[in-house]
Amino acid sequence: MNIFRTDLNLLVVLERIYAQQSITRAAQQLNLSQSAVSHALNRLRELLGDPLFERHGNAMMPTPFTRAIIARVRNGLHTLECTLHEASRFDVATTIRRFTIGILNAQEPVVLPPIAQYVAQHAPSIDIAAVQHDRRAIEADLLTGSLDAVIDVLLPHPQSVRSTRLSTDRYVVLCRRNHPRVSQRLDLGAYLAEEHVLVTSRQRGGGVEDAALVKLGAERRVRLRCIRYFAACRVVNQTDLLLTMPERYARLLNGMCGNQMLECPFDASIDTYLYWHANSDADPANRWLRQQLGEVFESVRADPARHP
Repeated sequence: MNIFRTDLNLLVVLERIYAQQSITRAAQQLNLSQSAVSHALNRLRELLGDPLFERHGNAMMPTPFTRAIIARVRNGLHTLECTLHEASRFDVATTIRRFTIGILNAQEPVVLPPIAQYVAQHAPSIDIAAVQHDRRAIEADLLTGSLDAVIDVLLPHPQSVRSTRLSTDRYVVLCRRNHPRVSQRLDLGAYLAEEHVLVTSRQRGGGVEDAALVKLGAERRVRLRCIRYFAACRVVNQTDLLLTMPERYARLLNGMCGNQMLECPFDASIDTYLYWHANSDADPANRWLRQQLGEVFESVRADPARHP
């Protein structure tokens, strides 16, 4: 008997006939026709190579084979029922679960502190893992469960991947204090006259701020490229280079680096999105995760001073 090719509902029929000693009563309990239950019993007899039940008067009495397996069949059905029941419910206070979130470096300081605080207080058996993700593999990683959710900029994605916008963050400009040419105000001409550091993981091409400049018919001189905003802030603190970056993360890093923060002389902003697989739409655990992430960004919008 190959269990992977077997309809497990047949075992439910077996258990009900055993309990009721009657095909008719088993059919009534299962909300099936008597002929459907008889057909299921015949299929089981062929699969297991045993009569399973023999008629004695009005009762269907189990064979020795059926009596030998019924306890394990019932245990198996009970275990399966409990497993499916647990999968359909989610209790944040008791559920043991690990959530893996693909996330950008700039969003980690925004997302993780409030999530970690909530989990510590209300979800003692839930673990959170924030990981780097491959944008080319988002659909596959979400489908297989390697990732439960992804936080990233707006990306092209198939219909099987759901998305919702979490936030919009404007860009600001950082420069070192006592910069020889930049003080409290910065116009576009002065901005373009300076040299800049660009944070990107790509070897070529510009950032969001460069795309905004292109729309104005302007171009800046990028003197240094690096892959971490923290490193860029340290560079700015010790050179005359300017750094253009999202305001929320800039406020956080500036508490450690002590640079000047100036209004960006042109409009530049970045949208952050939450992605998940369509298969997880109705999953209560994934819904809880999405709700928590949404509330984090909502609290940032409502009170940005508490979330630098």
